[in-house]
Amino acid sequence: MKRWKWRLVVVGLLAALPVGAQEAGVALKDDRLRAEPYADAKEIGHLKKGAQVIIVKRSGGWYQVKSGSQQGWIRMLSVRRGSAGKTDVAKEVGGVTALASGRAGTGQVVSTTGVRGLSEEELKGAKFNAAQLAKAQSYATSAEDARRFAAQGKLESRSVAYLPDPAQTATAPAGGRR
Repeated sequence: MKRWKWRLVVVGLLAALPVGAQEAGVALKDDRLRAEPYADAKEIGHLKKGAQVIIVKRSGGWYQVKSGSQQGWIRMLSVRRGSAGKTDVAKEVGGVTALASGRAGTGQVVSTTGVRGLSEEELKGAKFNAAQLAKAQSYATSAEDARRFAAQGKLESRSVAYLPDPAQTATAPAGGRR
């Protein structure tokens, strides 16, 4: 009998969770909608300052949003989460502008966005790109060219010890080496 009650409670809690929860938001400024969450992705539309959006998904520093018949990706700093009318859009834009211009700190509360590299999903979805590999390899230089460049800049060579292996230092006794 107890088991049956617990199952009922779990089913009730699961039913109460929002499925594919979406959150409302407001565009803080005129901005472009992108096809993918990248600054160089194809531009597929525009959002006007004050436009209401539904935040569908987040990827890095980007939100996938719906607004009217449009759907695309926009930078997080261009959207204020929450319902329209509950915030002063002009103040929000002023805060973002102050932050971007380095003039924040006037006593106004501003927000920042922290993005930590690639997500696990992005890493798993990564695909080999021969063109990008060739581009990266085109930046390589020979040791001789590097020495010549350093000499022109009057740079001196220095030997730097490798950092200790974290796996070995974690098991080493206090005071240093094993």
